[in-house]
Amino acid sequence: MDNKYYVGIDTSAYTTSLAVVDDDNNIVLDLRKVLEVEKGKLGLRQQEAVFQHINNLPALIGEMTDKIDISKIETIACSSRPRNVEGSYMPVFVVGKGQAFILSKILGSRYKEYSHQEGHIGAGMIAGSIGENSRFISLHISGGTTELLLVHNLKERLKIDILGGSLDLSMGQLIDRIGVELGLPFPCGENMDRMAQKGNILDIKIPIKIKDGTWFNLSGMENFFKKLIHSHKYETEDILATLFNTMADFIFKIIINSSKEFDIDTVLITGGVSANKIIRKYLMDNLASKGIKVLIPDRRLCTDNAIGIAFLGKEKD
Repeated sequence: MDNKYYVGIDTSAYTTSLAVVDDDNNIVLDLRKVLEVEKGKLGLRQQEAVFQHINNLPALIGEMTDKIDISKIETIACSSRPRNVEGSYMPVFVVGKGQAFILSKILGSRYKEYSHQEGHIGAGMIAGSIGENSRFISLHISGGTTELLLVHNLKERLKIDILGGSLDLSMGQLIDRIGVELGLPFPCGENMDRMAQKGNILDIKIPIKIKDGTWFNLSGMENFFKKLIHSHKYETEDILATLFNTMADFIFKIIINSSKEFDIDTVLITGGVSANKIIRKYLMDNLASKGIKVLIPDRRLCTDNAIGIAFLGKEKD
């Protein structure tokens, strides 16, 4: 029997992505084009991002048709919304949804829709054995989302309940706002991660307030770290190392609290912020010491991609 292909398309706020996986979960193609943001800006307006996706996606589709036998494509799947909640909508996802639907009709393939958040979880599932669990905790930390989730793996579909997370800024927004304050190009995470590797954690008290066990606010942290920057008392590398260590401590505490409440010892951490080296190490070391099995995918699977969407597209109708 010929190995079939499953295509995923994701048009997020900052990356145009197309991926292909096969029946054996091999990643056949992983194509991405990061959207361009003018220096000094805190992101793109939706119409600007939509325009770039419209330009980028045909090139990625063309590259796919050059590299695989498109007659073997079984499913075209896309991210059509940010999350699986009522009213979740962003114009950027309309681009990928439209192209995926057209491709499915031309190729006679199945067409499936998922949320961008499900795609991040799917990328984690393809990377490890967590897909064998009937339920697990997942933390999605990115530029748009910071949510602690209870994932019910129903095989034919994921059912997701929100357990906690940030009540104001996402962790990705916090990182980028601090980075832009430092004059770094947006998105700032990768440069800040690199700089923080050279820093030391400052011996200063940073209040961490957790509400109802799993909820917190980050706007206070934004103000705190901006004041640190403008005080000129500390090295930038030390400030950033302290920032990421503090963020990791927030995450650690809410995971521990939810693990006890729901009696679950397995957690999947996804989203662009989970690519940060300090946060990854802190969580891997400290959660393991508490008896919690933690999966953080390869850094390339943490950032926005279409691999998880392609993987979920393998589900049978």
